[in-house]
Parts: sequence; C-alpha cells; structure tokens
Amino acid sequence: MYAQQRHRQILDALDASGRVGVAELAESFGVTTETVRRDLDRLAEQSLLVRVHGGAIARRTAVIEPDLATRSATNVETKRRIAAAARALLPVDPEASVLIDAGSTTAALVPHLSGRRGVLVTHGLEIARAAMALPAIADRPDVHLLPGRLRAGTGAAVGATTVDAIRTLRPAIAFLGCNGMDAEGFTTPDPSEGAVKAAITQRADLRVILADSAKAGAHHLVTFATAADIDAVVSDAALPDSIVRPLIDSGIEVIRA
Repeated sequence: MYAQQRHRQILDALDASGRVGVAELAESFGVTTETVRRDLDRLAEQSLLVRVHGGAIARRTAVIEPDLATRSATNVETKRRIAAAARALLPVDPEASVLIDAGSTTAALVPHLSGRRGVLVTHGLEIARAAMALPAIADRPDVHLLPGRLRAGTGAAVGATTVDAIRTLRPAIAFLGCNGMDAEGFTTPDPSEGAVKAAITQRADLRVILADSAKAGAHHLVTFATAADIDAVVSDAALPDSIVRPLIDSGIEVIRA
C-alpha cells in the first residue's frame, strides 16, 4: 500500500472515530509501527491531525471542547452502559458519601443513586438538578452543590472557591470524567476544570474514571491525575487493549461495559 493510500485511510478513520492508534494501524496496513508514526508525523505537519501518545486524534477533537448539550446527546447508550457498570462500585453502605464530577458520562450515573440516603456532592449544576428530580424525597440522596463560577456551556462550578470547598471534604467515592486518557494519565483541556478534578482525586477515598473509548489515546492541556491517583476506570467494550494493559499494570481496575 502506498503512503498516500495509508494517509487517506488514516484521515477517514479519524473522521469516523476521532482517534487512531499506532499499533492498530500498523496491523491493519501490514507495516511497521515506525512507518505509521512517520505517516502520522507527516499528516500532523500538514495540520490534518494532532499527534498524541500512542497515535493521533482528529484536529477538531483537540481544538474544540463540546458543550454539555452536545456531549449529552453523543454516545448516549454507551454512557448508560458505563454508568450501569459503575453502579457496582458504589459503596454497600447506602449512607456513604458520593462525589460526582460534572460531565455527561458521570451524569448518566445519577438514576442509579435512587435509594441512597447519604450525601451526594457535585459541582455540576445539571447533575444536582437530576438528583433532585429522583422520585420520593425520602429515597434520594442529600444533594450538595459546590460553590463557584459556573462555566458557560458546561454548567460546572470552577475556580478557587470550588477547589477550597472540595479540600474540606472526604467523600467515600468520587466518579470523574475526562477528555483524554492513556497510560500516563487523565487529561482535560480547561485549566479551571483540571484544578477541580485534581482536588477531587486528592480528597476521595476511592477514585473512579467514567469515560467512553473515544477518550483513549487523546491528550489535552491539563493532566489532572496520573495512573497512581486512580483506582478504577469504567469504559465500553471498544476500549483498546493498548490502553487497558498499561492501566492494569499500574494497579487500576478496568471494567469494560
């Protein structure tokens, strides 16, 4: 296969899924990983993609952070499966405290909180609203919405006030979202969101990432947690082994729903 043919197929794959991996492309094309890396470097030089550890992501993915409404309407069934699988990680004690990071995948966990009587803490406005809408006041968690500046488009409270409030807490478990993940860590494009996520990982007893496989291999500006900071990752069945193996080697429990 000629280089131009590989380049076209790489760009088509990026249009379809938003990310490509070096190992997967090398196997598909029947070439070495070094050849694929040269292909990706050449396309990156032409500003047709963005290189990340282990592969590349579509340029649109690296530049644009979709708003909450867009993310909530994307991969809906996948997010529901991830949330259903994550339910098994909730503490057995229904009064144990739970912190849920703002985001569309983490928001899918809210319906599974019905029957829990402990404190639910969140900095996501829509997550707080969804929790308050759970049936029967006696059968819903005690919802605490963290203070801070609300980000336009995401409805997430951020800033020093939010971080300071988190530092006074010690939740039994925290469920966090991310925009990118690989063996080196978990990332997000916004520094203010990253500061909040980092504070959460430092305070929770158990830290769980909820993220679909499209986030695998993507890398953004802010690393808010390394593999050592996270206890479990819940994703979908398409999460590649090239991501799963190093996470497990780092001591992280990986669940593919």
